[in-house]
Amino acid sequence: MSPKTLPANEIESVLRKQTNWKNLWFYQKTVVLYQMTYVFTRRFLPSFGDRTVDQMVQAARSGKQNIVEGSADGVTSMEMELKLLNVARSSIQELLEDYEDYLPSHHLTKWTPGHPRYDQMLRYCREHNYLSDYEPFFEKWTDEEAANIAITLCRMVDKMMMTYQKKKEEEFVTQGGIRERMTAARLGYRTKQRKTIDNLSREVATLREENFKLKKKIEELEGKND
Repeated sequence: MSPKTLPANEIESVLRKQTNWKNLWFYQKTVVLYQMTYVFTRRFLPSFGDRTVDQMVQAARSGKQNIVEGSADGVTSMEMELKLLNVARSSIQELLEDYEDYLPSHHLTKWTPGHPRYDQMLRYCREHNYLSDYEPFFEKWTDEEAANIAITLCRMVDKMMMTYQKKKEEEFVTQGGIRERMTAARLGYRTKQRKTIDNLSREVATLREENFKLKKKIEELEGKND
């Protein structure tokens, strides 16, 4: 990738602006998923002897935490940000699989289009992102209700993250990583220096020309006085 020269007013912007992950809708939904999963495993899975409990909680936590770490690392390394976002997506997909496995193994219904509660559930999950929107129901939902809502949230997070990653990949192609940005900044600084030198050279030439004209005029005036 050939680095392009940054404009003079962007020379210092080598580090990328950090994304405020708390404003990302998919991050907000992963916070819900983590807390929901913690309560779900406590209420509906055995306290001892079931590895699924730790796997689900860790997958939910990994999905949330890797978004945070990816956004933080993205300041210096977009490549690392993309890798961590991919880890986050993989964790959410793993969590989705666990919830989808739970329903048939416990003889429960998976809500699909046509189910009397599907459209209402889908609309609620689309319109609500905050933990406070869901937390009051954690202890009230049945395992079928909680699992179906978690499945819907997992799918929404995955879809939103896929779109976000694509945008980041396009940004990486056009702007490059830290090395490309540092090179571009150096080139921009050198270009600015050259422009400054050129401007000073023109000013010196102009002053010399004006000085020469003044000397000629003085000589003419002195000649007339003689």
